[in-house]
Amino acid sequence: MAIGKKKTPPSGGTAVASPQTGKHTHPYGMLSSLAVSRAGSLELFRLLREAVPIIDAAVMKTVRLLGTFDVCCDDPRAQTALRRFLRTVPVGSLRYGIDAFLSTYFEQLLTYGTAIGEMVLTDGHLTDLYNADLRRVALSFGDSPLDIIVSAQDDKGHFSPVPWPALILKSVHDPEPGAVYGTSILKGLPFVSNILLTVFQTTGVNWERLGNVRFAVTYKPQNDALDKAYAADRAKQIAEAWSTAMREEGAVRDFIAVGDVQVQAIGSDNQILSSEIPVRQLLEQIVAKLGIPPFLLGLSWSTTERMSSQQADILTSEIDAYRRELEPVVLQICNTFLRLEGFDCPVSVDWEPLTLQDITALSQSALLDAQTEKIRREIGEDKHDI
Repeated sequence: MAIGKKKTPPSGGTAVASPQTGKHTHPYGMLSSLAVSRAGSLELFRLLREAVPIIDAAVMKTVRLLGTFDVCCDDPRAQTALRRFLRTVPVGSLRYGIDAFLSTYFEQLLTYGTAIGEMVLTDGHLTDLYNADLRRVALSFGDSPLDIIVSAQDDKGHFSPVPWPALILKSVHDPEPGAVYGTSILKGLPFVSNILLTVFQTTGVNWERLGNVRFAVTYKPQNDALDKAYAADRAKQIAEAWSTAMREEGAVRDFIAVGDVQVQAIGSDNQILSSEIPVRQLLEQIVAKLGIPPFLLGLSWSTTERMSSQQADILTSEIDAYRRELEPVVLQICNTFLRLEGFDCPVSVDWEPLTLQDITALSQSALLDAQTEKIRREIGEDKHDI
C-alpha cells in the first residue's frame, strides 16, 4: 500500500463517534483554587456555606441557640433606660434591637473568625449599631502586640485608621499566637467539602446518564452480497424509524426491523456506586468540626436517648463558651450608652437558660441530691439511737 493512501472501509460497516465529554466539576470548583490570602479566605468561607447546606444550617442553629439576655443595674432609672435602648436601637437600616446586631455579629465571628461592629453617635448620644463588612476593614498591630489598629477602606480603596477607635467593637475567635485575626470554625472543611461536592456532582451526572435511558441500536448485515450492498441504506432507515418511535411523547410505538437488529439500553449493565457510606463519613467530619449534634441537623445517626443527652450537654458547654466571648462586646455597648447618658453604675449581663430541658434536668438532679442527703441523715439518726 502506498504511503498516504487511505484505506477504504468495508461497504457493510459504519463508524459512529460520540461527542467527547469534558471533566465534570461541581459549580463550586473554585474552593480548591482560592488563595490563602485574607480576601480569598473570606470568599472561601462564604462559598462553603453557600455550597454545603449542612454547614450553613449548623452556623445558623448555633446563632439561634445563643439565646438572649437581660441587663441589671443598681440604678433603676439606668436599668430602665438601658433596657429600652437595647430593645429599640436601630441596627443598620432595617433592623432593631441588640439581638439583631448580636446575631449578625456572632454569625460573622463563627464564619470568618473575626467580627467587627461600630457604635454610631448622634449629638453625643449612642443612637445606632452597625455591622461592618470585613472586606472593608483591616486589623493590624500598633507599636506593641497589645495595640490593635482598626483601619477602614475609603471610596478609593485606601485603608486608613478609624478616627474614633473607642467606638469600634471587635472580637476574634481562637486566634493563633501572634495573629491579629481569629480562626473560623470552618477551618479544615474546604478539602472535605470539595470531596463531598464532587460525590454529589458525579452522582447527578451518573443519574443523568443512566436515569434518562439511552438506547444503542445495532444492525449486523448478513453474509450475502445484497445485504452488504444496502447495509448503509438499511442502517439509515432503521435510525429514522427508531428516532420517529422515540420522538412521540406519551405514545407507545412498536419498532419493527428486518435482519439482525439488537436494541440495548446504554449503561444497563453498569451499577451506580453507592454514595451512602462515603457521604456519611464526610458528613461526620463536618459535623465533628462544627460541634452541632447530628440530630439537630436532621441526621439520625444515634438513636439512643443517652447519646442525645450527652451531645446536648456538650452543646451547652459550647454555647456557654461563645457567650463568654460575646459578653465583653455587650458590656462595652451598655457601658458606653450609660456613660453618655450620665449614669455611672456597674452593669451585669444575665443570659437566659438554654432550654427548658436543661432546667428540668438540673431540677431533677437537685431533687436526687436532696433525697440522698435525707437518707443519709435518717441512717445517721438510726445509728445514733442504737
